[in-house]
Amino acid sequence: MENTVELTNVSKNFKGFSVKNMNLQVKQGFVTGFIGANGAGKSTTIKMIMNLLKPDDGEVKVFGLDYKAHEKAIKERIGFVYDGNVFFEGLNLKDIKRIVGPAYKNWDDALFYQYVEQFNLPLNKVIKTFSKGMQMKASLAIALSHHAELIIMDEPTAGLDPIFRRELLDLLQEIMIDSNRTLFFSTHITTDLDRIADYIAFIHNGELVFNKSTIDIAENYALVKGGMDLLDRDTQKAFVHMHSAPTGFEALTDNIKEVKNIFGDSVVIERASLEDIMYYMKGSKCYV
Repeated sequence: MENTVELTNVSKNFKGFSVKNMNLQVKQGFVTGFIGANGAGKSTTIKMIMNLLKPDDGEVKVFGLDYKAHEKAIKERIGFVYDGNVFFEGLNLKDIKRIVGPAYKNWDDALFYQYVEQFNLPLNKVIKTFSKGMQMKASLAIALSHHAELIIMDEPTAGLDPIFRRELLDLLQEIMIDSNRTLFFSTHITTDLDRIADYIAFIHNGELVFNKSTIDIAENYALVKGGMDLLDRDTQKAFVHMHSAPTGFEALTDNIKEVKNIFGDSVVIERASLEDIMYYMKGSKCYV
């Protein structure tokens, strides 16, 4: 099985917003970062992957299975970590284990206690006394304790301080040593993905802009800066989007080789961050 998740021509319509004709593949054994501005459609897409929302059109398959015939089997193999506490606030971790554990045939008590110790989580304190970071760790411990093959995280680092964000990312790198596990990580904080992502799927206004490997992005996307005298309708076809000013232009390209062939040493070419790519993709071409 090459893809853990496959969305084929998936659409979901709401009043004033829709996810349109989504074709998304999440490769098995890798970390896929799912990026986009707030309101771009990330959570809607995740809810369709989880079968919490049903698409109006198209097909969703997880582990090569569809939800109509295999919902329980699919959800047995998914661990979900949400931005916020999903457990009853008056319960402690022992209570949660007692309730959640029997729902999974692969629940592993020994593994649960291993993660509780590794994450420094108190067993007997009620969840409402946990910090946001501790709640995130608790959700992750529960997700990992039933040997989930697909971990879905929806904005897990939002609202966390920088030190804890880094600690969480280190934990995720550790759990991904198991090559059978797949991580789908939704965020608008693109710097979180610089260290852990193998693939980046970018959604904008409900449409998938691209789904590429981080190597492909690094080799092909760049910021290009130069004088306005270099531009005409032909040369600027090398750019995805461009901003111009009297002093010069700054543009995003997805073809560094073509830019070098056209402009040579007359432009400055710089690495484009994921944030740069998101920013320029939201714009529109400027013509001189």
